[in-house]
Amino acid sequence: MFTKLKQTFIGRPLKSLTEGEGGLLGKMQALAMLSSDALSSIAYGPEQVVLVLTSLSPLAIWWSLPIGLFVLLLLASLTVSYRQIIHAYPQGGGAYMVTRENLSPQLGLIAGGSLLVDYMLTVAVSVASGADAITAALPALHPYNLHISIFLVCLLMFMNLRGLKESASSLMIPVYLFIISTIFLLLYGIFQLVTGSLSYQATSPIGHAVPSLSIVLILR
Repeated sequence: MFTKLKQTFIGRPLKSLTEGEGGLLGKMQALAMLSSDALSSIAYGPEQVVLVLTSLSPLAIWWSLPIGLFVLLLLASLTVSYRQIIHAYPQGGGAYMVTRENLSPQLGLIAGGSLLVDYMLTVAVSVASGADAITAALPALHPYNLHISIFLVCLLMFMNLRGLKESASSLMIPVYLFIISTIFLLLYGIFQLVTGSLSYQATSPIGHAVPSLSIVLILR
């Protein structure tokens, strides 16, 4: 009975030194697996930027534009760095290995430890944001916000326990559905603006001076 439960949750055993089936991902699977971290921030990042800025003044919302451009530059630099690492370490190399071999073992440990903390924070923030989105769409579930978050964390845990390939295959549907829905949302909003169907009012002119705006607030 224990063996059947183990195979149900974790999957069938795999040989440790097996190539091919052992964990190589197709491009579509790899994109879904590796891009989910950056994509998930789209769901809550812009909202948090606006909330922090409006906590100071509605006139500070225009600062979301330069902040967004800075984030794009950061993503571009990360993409270039990842491409260099892929060419330099075709057999695979994470932050720990790259930092350890090019800088020092101590800095490698710091890089590895910071990634572990980052992964836990990413799961916590993403799951909490997802649960908030669910309960916002279905207010009757709001008392069960914490229960939904715990369920989502357990679901992610079981998906990853089943192995890299199976978790990547499971992520393909929600990740690509999210990409398609986001593109549709942007195109539909642009269409409404161009046709004049969407009435809006600028809350803060671009370049307007904002009193008490500090570098600490922008970094936050």
